[in-house]
Amino acid sequence: MPTAAGFGRWVYYFRPEEGVLRGSRRESTAKAETSNNAVNTNIANGTSNGTAHLTPLRINYLRALESESIHILREAVAEFARPVMLYSIGKDSSVMLRLAQKAFFPGKLPFPLLHIDTSYKFPEMVEFRDRYAREIGAELIVHKNQEALDAGANPFVLGTQKCCGLLKTKSLLDALAEGDFTAAFGGARRDEEKSRAKERVYSFRDSFGQWDPKNQRPELWNIFNSRINKGESIRVFPLSNWTEADVWFYIHLEKIPIVPLYFAKEHNVVIRGGSIVVAYDKWDLLPGEKTQRMVVRMRSLGCVPCTGAIQSTADTVPKIIEEMISFRRSERENRVIDHDEEGSMEIKKREGYF
Repeated sequence: MPTAAGFGRWVYYFRPEEGVLRGSRRESTAKAETSNNAVNTNIANGTSNGTAHLTPLRINYLRALESESIHILREAVAEFARPVMLYSIGKDSSVMLRLAQKAFFPGKLPFPLLHIDTSYKFPEMVEFRDRYAREIGAELIVHKNQEALDAGANPFVLGTQKCCGLLKTKSLLDALAEGDFTAAFGGARRDEEKSRAKERVYSFRDSFGQWDPKNQRPELWNIFNSRINKGESIRVFPLSNWTEADVWFYIHLEKIPIVPLYFAKEHNVVIRGGSIVVAYDKWDLLPGEKTQRMVVRMRSLGCVPCTGAIQSTADTVPKIIEEMISFRRSERENRVIDHDEEGSMEIKKREGYF
């Protein structure tokens, strides 16, 4: 599907599947006003949907966020010798990847995608990762901490904190060191979680890959300090100023492909510690657990044993947007790794977790 970016009186449509940029005249102000009136009528009649919320004002705001993110991506590629994009396959990564396509169109991505695979990811995520990277012609690096996996590392035996430290944090630091990457793009947003709200756009990491929230650099007027010594690195967050709502509206506007797990569907699940956990086979069950059928979807994606689903009937992006507008809690509340101890996420980030 085409995606649009405006310049002057023209709108240019980027078609990734065709690799071309097409142009047409911008819609008139009168048409935009007509669209606004139609939206207001739908809301008044109670027939609003995800599409109705995409008013010209919101679209302009999304384009402003898009421009800021593209600027950040281009600046980092210009400043760092060896950048890489962390690709977690979730909705934020999908948006960040589309922004990178736009930033460097018509050329290929000037950096590889890096996925830290714990071997406990949802099968649908792995299938989507391989297929989509192949479709867009991106270089994909998949890294595992094979030594820990061979030793039997898993969240059931070690607990989520130690398992995450081995299969995510250490694996990430090893992958960055092996690739000699000096900057790594991530899809984290400040509204996700309180420790992430402390992040700068350019998040400085020391030679051990560790993060100190008190040792970060000012970013006045979007001026970023890219100076690092040998062994140090920067994590770059182009979506820092985006919200969960912005991400979903942009996915809708741009028709960005996402993992089907975000859409409501009937699954085999177990209720574990107050969370709804999807179970694919008997090896996903703890002693005494029994599965039941339930219509659920994922609001956030991670490892199968550590990510809870939510009950929902939203099976399209507009329905997800309608549902999300009523939410009052973070999408990461069903991620066990964020809550396995007080200040869990900040502790992990200090150790090198993204």
